[in-house]
Amino acid sequence: MRATLREIVDSYDPNTPLAEASTIPSAWYLDPRILDLERRTVFARSWQLAGRVDQVRAPGQYVSCELPAGEPVVVVRGRDDVLRSFYNVCRHHAAAVVNEPEGHATSLRCPYHGWTYSLDGQLMGTPDFASVCGFDRSANGLVPLETAVWKKWIFVRLEQGGPSLEEFLRIEAVGLDTLRWMERRRYTVDCNWKVFVDNYLDGGYHVPHVHKGLDSVLDYSTYTIENGERVCLQSSPILSANGKDSVEPRTAAVRTGARAFYFWIYPNLMINAYEGAMDTNIVIPRAIDRTDVIFDYYFSDISEQARQRNLASIAVSEQIQDEDVAICGSVQRGLGSRAYTAGRLSVRREAGEHLFHRLLHEDLEAGLAEG
Repeated sequence: MRATLREIVDSYDPNTPLAEASTIPSAWYLDPRILDLERRTVFARSWQLAGRVDQVRAPGQYVSCELPAGEPVVVVRGRDDVLRSFYNVCRHHAAAVVNEPEGHATSLRCPYHGWTYSLDGQLMGTPDFASVCGFDRSANGLVPLETAVWKKWIFVRLEQGGPSLEEFLRIEAVGLDTLRWMERRRYTVDCNWKVFVDNYLDGGYHVPHVHKGLDSVLDYSTYTIENGERVCLQSSPILSANGKDSVEPRTAAVRTGARAFYFWIYPNLMINAYEGAMDTNIVIPRAIDRTDVIFDYYFSDISEQARQRNLASIAVSEQIQDEDVAICGSVQRGLGSRAYTAGRLSVRREAGEHLFHRLLHEDLEAGLAEG
């Protein structure tokens, strides 16, 4: 008999201490009902990265994206210089008002039937609507979302209420504002989105085995893991590769003696910061066993003279990503085996993963309680 959604959620005990804890059960990675509940709770109630401030500095500039909850969003700078976000859904017949990922407009005009909205979301134009009775133009503007800025990034939240962005993050990340965006790349991984996050949060446990090159420059023995309320910071000194099996370094171009910082922000944002280089990773569930990961690369110098050096750094990052894609696909296949239900966690390495699972349970439990 198929387990109920309540039974699946209740099969994990978030109160078990790390030394005795196991992972969330495999059903959480395999059952489409869990993913649906996550979209309605985890992703609807958390702050989500929607764009960069430098994309919308001038009135009329906008960015659009689809949030992990499945909702299309547009963020636009108004004529009053206020940054606002809206569901990218026309109030007439639901077409996207904006189809480009970014651009500039004096107003937002739906390409389907020409309904036009001001930059502050008010409905301005409705072609051939003169004879319609009982239509309240003021009640048919674009539907707004909560919007906030942290560092160089714009965040939005679907559901009103809850902690402010500053309260949600509660993280110190010094120096990130000095780096400049260079380019974006996308990857598709054949796994549940949580598999990718688990892999990121295992405290470097997999690095010596999966990422031989990266292991050559990280001091695995002094790798640290610090948990906050909704964040985890992993960090390691950067070492010379000399003497470590002569493996070519496989990390971003950083100077020896610096540190690598790996920030995770619940539920699906990572920031990887090195000396003079950084990338952000947004993890977006597409299906129960398919995930998109969006990488944005930043450098202290994005001049033409630095381009080849930066591209070499990105190539190294892509090598690491290819290795993660392969292992995450293997994990997803194994999760479907009758030989596996859940696995124990390393106290030394997997405190971040334990935090992630407990936060997930809290959101899913709240969603079930609400019906």
